[in-house]
Amino acid sequence: MGIVRTKELVYEYIRRDEEGNVEGITTAVDHVDLDVAQGEFIAILGHNGSGKSTLAKHINAILNPTEGTVWVDGMDTSEEDKLWDIRQTAGMVFQNPDNQIIGQVVEEDVGFGPENMGIPTKEIWERVEESLKAVGMYEYRKYSPNKLSGGQKQRVSIAGVLAMHPKCIVLDEPTAMLDPSGRKEVIRAVRGLNQVEGVTVILITHYMEEIIHADRVFVMDEGKIAMEGTPREIFSQVEKLKNLRLDVPQVTLLAYELQKKGIPLPKGILTTKELADALMGVK
Repeated sequence: MGIVRTKELVYEYIRRDEEGNVEGITTAVDHVDLDVAQGEFIAILGHNGSGKSTLAKHINAILNPTEGTVWVDGMDTSEEDKLWDIRQTAGMVFQNPDNQIIGQVVEEDVGFGPENMGIPTKEIWERVEESLKAVGMYEYRKYSPNKLSGGQKQRVSIAGVLAMHPKCIVLDEPTAMLDPSGRKEVIRAVRGLNQVEGVTVILITHYMEEIIHADRVFVMDEGKIAMEGTPREIFSQVEKLKNLRLDVPQVTLLAYELQKKGIPLPKGILTTKELADALMGVK
């Protein structure tokens, strides 16, 4: 069993009127099976309302399944006595860093989680230092979070989760409120955690450019897994992605249009360098 696994996961939002009577039921996650190995970098894609954020909230036991089961490191998320251990194992980073940052100074904020866990003071400061260094924010440790950019705040949020030594980090659209340079900062930090620290990463996003370095990609639509594969396998299916109302990276789209014009290029080009190298080889 992987670090995160779901089996036949269903989650329904129930709408009620003022008297409490059921007005309607929306199935946000519809019989989803997921198996994430320790150390993997997984991306979950989907347009707004596809169910991807609802799925993410199950991994941290913020939501419990209507049907089916979610296991985190072998622990069933519906068991209340396992809640603390589950949330230590799978840390969560949300869209808005201001909702997670509570300290007046960066290093105090990052140390808040380990302090709540009862970690000895000396080890807390060691964790704060290693976590801030891991996301490239150590030089800002004495700053007020209010003085930081959006991308820097989000990296501090990630450091705060990392300081609790989770095996897995779930990032629910962590760059949605950031500008392009802030998005790059955060994704670079996330990739470093995965590659250098060996932390399992589950990235929820609708930005296609953010997933090109993932090991596997799941595309959600109407609560179901509509596509699954490597980034190259996913980006080889441009028309299907368009039908799912998803954008395609500009370089992938350009390569696709050139292919349609008869230029012999490989499918699923992911980067500008790949496209340039492929065009150099065209006779």
